[in-house]
Amino acid sequence: MTIHHKMRDDCVPRSAWLGRFQKVRALSESLARDLHPEDQTVQSMPDASPTKWHLAHVSWFFETFVLVPHLPGYTVAHSQFAYLFNSYYEAAGARHARFARGLITRPTVDEVAAYRARVTDAMGELIATAGEAAFAAIAPLLEIGINHEQQHQELILMDILNLFAANPLRPAYRPCASVPAGTAPDLSFFDYPGGIFEIGHDGTGFAYDNEGPRHQVLLRPFRLASRAVTNGEWIAFMEDGGYSRPDLWLSDGWARVQAGEYSAPLYWEKAGAGWEAMTLCGQHPVDPAAPVVHVSYYEADAYARWAGRRLPTEAEWEVAARDMPVSGNFLEAGALRPLPAMPAAAGHPAQLYGDVWEWTQSPYVAYPGYRPAPGALGEYNGKFMSSQMVLRGGCCATPDGHARATYRNFFYPHQRWPFAGLRLAEDA
Repeated sequence: MTIHHKMRDDCVPRSAWLGRFQKVRALSESLARDLHPEDQTVQSMPDASPTKWHLAHVSWFFETFVLVPHLPGYTVAHSQFAYLFNSYYEAAGARHARFARGLITRPTVDEVAAYRARVTDAMGELIATAGEAAFAAIAPLLEIGINHEQQHQELILMDILNLFAANPLRPAYRPCASVPAGTAPDLSFFDYPGGIFEIGHDGTGFAYDNEGPRHQVLLRPFRLASRAVTNGEWIAFMEDGGYSRPDLWLSDGWARVQAGEYSAPLYWEKAGAGWEAMTLCGQHPVDPAAPVVHVSYYEADAYARWAGRRLPTEAEWEVAARDMPVSGNFLEAGALRPLPAMPAAAGHPAQLYGDVWEWTQSPYVAYPGYRPAPGALGEYNGKFMSSQMVLRGGCCATPDGHARATYRNFFYPHQRWPFAGLRLAEDA
């Protein structure tokens, strides 16, 4: 994992670095604040991880890649934490099997909290006392660590929702402010000209290595929907036999329908004549005006075909988003917001950021000229460029400040536990 900067890190005051670091650490802890130890230890499925593991893993990251190499006299908190809390960094050593993270009952929740405090304090000391030359080397690693922890904040919410949805009591992770069902604005499409465009990160500010190099793409004229697909529109798809028509589905997706895996978005349940969905705020009636969420790439692709349209490519999405401000319903200070009815568009697509991650039809592959960095941090993105699809935009569980037009999220096409929805596109 490499980053790109045009601005020099030494232009940023140490106090600003410390403030950012402490804010991110505090947000992670606030996300676990209302969880019982039992909630934080259980793993609901192999793709998910316990909250306790996330909190320890991001601390291991700072300890391994920042503190051990750069803080004189620092010793690791426990000799086995590297084995327990390494995720997939082969160059960093052996690790506990991902599917068995829920078996790690020790260290306890309190011991993980103490580990976090130890790492946070040591990082504060390093930020404050490192010499200028040393800090110039530390700052890029600190930037990576901050962004890495923000990614795990979203994963904490994804994973705890998946866990609570498996509980017959349907517990609420945290109450949300009551929002009355709204009315979605009419669906319209905005025209974008064809031509040669540059996409990818331009080198200003932070970016992951998979966002570059910046390069040219050739696009045909296209049209992009003014908003994401709503729950009400998805219900119409279901009522029209969307999950029973093989002509709408890619073969691998249809196999999952036939196997009984897909019949409605994840967490939906039939309730009388309507539908309810499990959310972080508990189980509630489905709001027809809110964007549909927790659908797989296969489902999104089938819906687009049913609607007579298609999913956008990631290049089309980025060209449409690059001149728009990054604003949306992001996670901020641990406050949960229910998915709202989307605002009306005013000259451009509404809410490209913040409601749901949006599936694109683009496979997750390297940009032309991409080279992963050497060493363990170089394993972060490049090793996963196979069999996954790109999502763009951010969602209600993405930490504030973590989204940008060039950000490339990626998941396997069958996965549904991310906060993923879709926006339609078509050829002009």
